[in-house]
Amino acid sequence: MKHITIAIDGFSSTGKSTVAKQLARHLGYVYVDSGAMYRAVTFYAMQEGYITKHHFNKDGLIANLKNITISFKFNESLGFAEVYLNGENIENQIRTLEVSSFVSKVAEVSEVRQKLVEQQQVFGKHGGVIMDGRDIGTVVFPNADLKLFMTASAETRAKRRFSELIERGETVTYDAVLKNVEERDYIDTNREDSPLVKATDAIEIDNSNMTLQEQFNKILELVNSIN
Repeated sequence: MKHITIAIDGFSSTGKSTVAKQLARHLGYVYVDSGAMYRAVTFYAMQEGYITKHHFNKDGLIANLKNITISFKFNESLGFAEVYLNGENIENQIRTLEVSSFVSKVAEVSEVRQKLVEQQQVFGKHGGVIMDGRDIGTVVFPNADLKLFMTASAETRAKRRFSELIERGETVTYDAVLKNVEERDYIDTNREDSPLVKATDAIEIDNSNMTLQEQFNKILELVNSIN
């Protein structure tokens, strides 16, 4: 069985990372969470004061991109790779609603996208990789063997995200999460550089009414059909 490249794109909170991790474990593939990379840059920008609720110093962030090193280290107890920023594990810090509220704005910056796309393409050079994000099938791996586009209603995605955040102990409201989902959808699909669009050869999967197991089985069938 050949090692293929799998690109998973789609809207926020559609379970891209969840199914990508499942597939990576099952197939023995490398999983790269491109969204975590953008969250890592966002977290750096927040820590350095480049982005707040009131301003975004894009030039300051761009000038300091050279000081950002992002890496992934596999955590055997968790069963997936955690993201590190300049050698520090920030897996939990980047999953907050606060980071979510800024990440689409940071991801709009062309210089940020260029830096991360170059690194992502290195990760996938030899196949046997699953990567999820917003522009994987259109920009990062336009020749991927399998392209998926995940979607679900905004309300369904907000409910999922709200549950995740509550389980982590965050104090959030469903309305705030829904607003964040809708705002990210707008920014992701309307940005000038690499907007979120379905690749012409991508297979769309609406998982609004699918269980995780049903989704995994459906996508695994698609993978096996290629091999």
